[in-house]
Amino acid sequence: MSPGTHILVTGGLGFIGSCFVEMALERGYIVTNVDKMTYASRTDTQFHTNPHYTLIQKDISDLETLPSHIAYIINFAAESHVDNSIKSTHAFLKSNVHGVHNLLELVRKTPSDERPVFIQISTDEVYGDILEGSFSEEDRLKPSNPYSATKAAAEELVIGWGRTYKLKYRITRASNNYGAGQNEEKFIPRIMKLARQNEKAKIYGNGLQKREWTHTTDHCDGIFLVMEKGVDSEIYNISAGEELTNLEVAEKVLRAVGKPADFYELVTDRPGHDVRYSITCDKIRALGWKPNVTLEHYLSNIS
Repeated sequence: MSPGTHILVTGGLGFIGSCFVEMALERGYIVTNVDKMTYASRTDTQFHTNPHYTLIQKDISDLETLPSHIAYIINFAAESHVDNSIKSTHAFLKSNVHGVHNLLELVRKTPSDERPVFIQISTDEVYGDILEGSFSEEDRLKPSNPYSATKAAAEELVIGWGRTYKLKYRITRASNNYGAGQNEEKFIPRIMKLARQNEKAKIYGNGLQKREWTHTTDHCDGIFLVMEKGVDSEIYNISAGEELTNLEVAEKVLRAVGKPADFYELVTDRPGHDVRYSITCDKIRALGWKPNVTLEHYLSNIS
C-alpha cells in the first residue's frame, strides 16, 4: 500500500481511534475522520492541522455519503463503557448496531469496483468469559452485557452483508487497552484520577477478575497489519497476552502514582461481570505482529 492512500476512520477522536489516526498520518495516509465528538472525544490531539487530515463532525448513524476514492473504512466509532451500557442501552444500540448498519449500507450502495474494504474494530468481550484456556477466532460468541452484545451484533451484520452483498471486510478483536489519552471513566485512568485526589480506587467484587492488557500503539500496529496484509472475510484477535487480575493492575497503578498498593476498596460487583478473558493471537502474529509495550513499562513513564 503506497503513501497517499485515502482511508476513512470513524471515531478517530476516541482513545484508540486517535492513536490510529496519528500513526496513519505519520505513515503517509490521507485520513478522513468521522466523529460525532462526544464526551469521550479527545481535545488534545495535534493532527488537526495536518493537510492530509479532514474531520467530518457527524454520527455514523446519520452519515449520508462516503468520501470518494477511499480504500478502507476502519470503524472505531462505538459506545464502549460497560457500566454505561448497563445503565442505559439506547446509545449503544444506535452507535454500535445502527451505526454499523448505516456504514455497511453506504458501502453496499457504492459501485462494486469502488467499494472500500470494511474493517470492524471489535473486542474480546464478544466471546464472553473463559475460565481456562483461550478463545480462538473460530469460537462462538456469547456476550455477557449490553455493550458486548451490541459489538457482537455489529460483527454479525458485517459478516452477513459481506456474504450477501459481496462486501470485503476484516474484523479485529482486541483485549483491554491502555495508554495516553484514555478517558477517565476507564479502569486504569480512573484509578490514577482517584489516587491523585487522595481517594481510594473502587474495585468490583473480589477484584480477581482476569483481563489481558495491550497498549494502544501495539493494538494499532496490529490493525495496520490487518489492513495492509490481512485476508478478506477473516477475523484477527489482538492481545499482548499480559494477563492480570484487576487487583494486580490496581496495585501496579497505585504504586506508580505513589500510593500504597492497598489504597483501594472493594465494592458491589457489576451485574454479569465476566470472570476472565483470554484470546489466542496466532493469526495476527503470523502477519508479523508482536507487542512492544508492557504495562510495567508504561506505568514507569507516567508523570
